[in-house]
Amino acid sequence: MSRMLLKYLSNRPMKIVSSFLQNHEIWRIRIFALFFTCGLTLTLSMSACSSNNTNNSVAIQTANQTTTNQGVVVRIGYQKAATILSAMKAQKDLENAFKKSSASVTWAEFPSGPPMLEAMNAGSIDFGYTGESPPIFAQAGGNPFVYVAYDPWGPKAEAILVPKNSSIKTLPDLKGKRIAVAKGSNSNYLLVKALEKGGVDYKDIKPAFLQPPDARAAFEGNNVDAWAIWDPYLAAAQAATGARTLTDATGLAPNRGYYLAAKSFVDKYPDALKIVLEQVKKRSDWAKNNPTEVAKFLSPELGIDDRVLEVAEKRRDYGVMPLTDKVIRGQQEIADTFYKIKLMPKSVDIRERVWQGNQNTATKG
Repeated sequence: MSRMLLKYLSNRPMKIVSSFLQNHEIWRIRIFALFFTCGLTLTLSMSACSSNNTNNSVAIQTANQTTTNQGVVVRIGYQKAATILSAMKAQKDLENAFKKSSASVTWAEFPSGPPMLEAMNAGSIDFGYTGESPPIFAQAGGNPFVYVAYDPWGPKAEAILVPKNSSIKTLPDLKGKRIAVAKGSNSNYLLVKALEKGGVDYKDIKPAFLQPPDARAAFEGNNVDAWAIWDPYLAAAQAATGARTLTDATGLAPNRGYYLAAKSFVDKYPDALKIVLEQVKKRSDWAKNNPTEVAKFLSPELGIDDRVLEVAEKRRDYGVMPLTDKVIRGQQEIADTFYKIKLMPKSVDIRERVWQGNQNTATKG
């Protein structure tokens, strides 16, 4: 009995230790399992949060792209005689295009390109359209604009007129004569090239720098001997006075038009600019195929008979195209010519002002 008790008592500590070790192992496994489960849950939660953040980031980015033009005010400068922008204003093309982004559009009318670019330089407008010469003078004056597209327009759409009974028959006859022209306009370049062809020094004429309405009055009142002018004023004067065309721009000047934008606007709102150009192209394509409708539309705006306007429409071309190397070189030649005759205070590099937002902006041609 005493031996059995002794044996039992001697084995008791071993069983306690063994039991303790077994229980400890089970407890350790359970704790490990608990931590593993918590860790896995935490990892999955963090992954879900990360996924949600990524999705939220994409959603925010998409929303930002959608609202890039939110609240933008696009200020357009136009001339009544500039068919496309006048038509766009009347048809609310831009207002409808910007409706989704709550952007708005304002319009300011100008008699010609130079005062329009002065307004752009002053920060009053963001976008406009002019002939070849105004942007050259504007660049020489430090105006921070850029060329964003060009319009082929055409050499038949500008000319030098003389009264029907004038003694002026040839280009050399312009020597010593008083000639009306809008300073810095596309017709100003035509006048320079016509004089050059006729062997007349620019210094040997008397330029009367007048805007179209004043030039028309001076021409009809015989206060000037000739008038360098563009359509539709050209067509209107021909129809009303029977004026003779001494020469048009064929072989003298390409007579292109340019869509221009303030550099600050281009830098800040490139997406808005692209929308503007898309709408300009749509309206331009329409005008090219509908000269009669364009004439009827412009008639009340300009106070010119629609039959006269149709003549002007049919002798011009339309397009909204990126500037090619050929076009840039042509514009550079005009700039160099004006500098040569000291009509500009300094030379300019046209390529510096060509918008690079389109990869095809300076393709060869």
